[in-house]
Amino acid sequence: MDFSYSENQKMIAQMVRDFSEKEIRPHFMKWDESQEFPVSLFKKLGELGLMGVLVPTEYGGSGFGYDEYITVIDEIAQVCGSIGLSVAAHNSLCTGHILYFGNEEQKMKYLPKLASAEYIGAWGLTETGTGSDAGGMHTTAVKDGDYYLINGSKNFITHAISGDVAVVIVRTGEKGDSRGMSAFIIEKGLDGFSSGKKEDKLGMRASETGGLFFDNCRVHKDQLLGIEGEGFVQAMKVLDGGRISIGALGLGIARGAFNAAVKYSKEREQFGKPISQFQGISFKLADMATEIQAAELLLYQAANLKNNNQNCTKISAMAKYLTSEVAVRAANEGVQIFGGYGYTKEFPVEKFYRDAKLCTIGEGTSEIQKLVISREVMKE
Repeated sequence: MDFSYSENQKMIAQMVRDFSEKEIRPHFMKWDESQEFPVSLFKKLGELGLMGVLVPTEYGGSGFGYDEYITVIDEIAQVCGSIGLSVAAHNSLCTGHILYFGNEEQKMKYLPKLASAEYIGAWGLTETGTGSDAGGMHTTAVKDGDYYLINGSKNFITHAISGDVAVVIVRTGEKGDSRGMSAFIIEKGLDGFSSGKKEDKLGMRASETGGLFFDNCRVHKDQLLGIEGEGFVQAMKVLDGGRISIGALGLGIARGAFNAAVKYSKEREQFGKPISQFQGISFKLADMATEIQAAELLLYQAANLKNNNQNCTKISAMAKYLTSEVAVRAANEGVQIFGGYGYTKEFPVEKFYRDAKLCTIGEGTSEIQKLVISREVMKE
């Protein structure tokens, strides 16, 4: 296998790197402190084609594959995990769901606006009482002529407040029935559709998270994605790609923490020499580098399967699990290498430390990834 970057990846990496240094690095701590979701930044990302990386060109997207997509998220997350998370959620969840399961009319209506960031996308599966147990959701859609009446709520939704359109999975059948859920495209401003307060989070603070609420929200049947009863199955397939997204996010955070630690260890002197020359520090860096390399290879294996339309459920779960845990360990060691300075907001590793933890929770906890992996192993 060829593990080198393609020419496309090299050009994309440089473009995203330049953009991140100019548009993200000078502001990311301000956004983090104020929990500001910088909508204008995402409009600029849309102009560069980075909000529709996987969307075919005929729908206004960049038409790239998962290798290029990982590169985009990785490079952004090396500077700011929050922005990387929002780009990932927009691309792989809302936009990805419509791309994979929408009909031609739905694709033509929504994908160009999502790919350009004219629309910011949200995706709703999680509820207050049903996180990992998505099959136990309470939000319902009841048929009423040519419409569905939706009632209930969704929780921990990225872009719940600023999003212009959301793909929401709700119950149209019996609770616990995997064929009893359906997915709908719901536009902001529809009567009975509203959002709640912004969550005050430990990390990823510039990536907006909130609740979605439905009170007799009338949604036309034309907004149904696929056919009634397919929603849960669709969501699980969307999450295969979503795990690659979070894997790329974890990889970028781990790399950002590692690069900051290497730079600091070369500059910081104790006992008359740089701390990088002490075995206690150099071994930490060796472990970080090795784990990052292994996580990257597994992530690109998942991307290769996804690009070739092969089953990637097991490998994408493995990649998401490993990269997430590596991100947490790398960020933790980064803080340790910085010492007291690592505990202050003047240096970048404390933010990597706070942001990294989300990767082990969002789009399926590490424990859920182990469940997915073990089930797939048992099938073999």
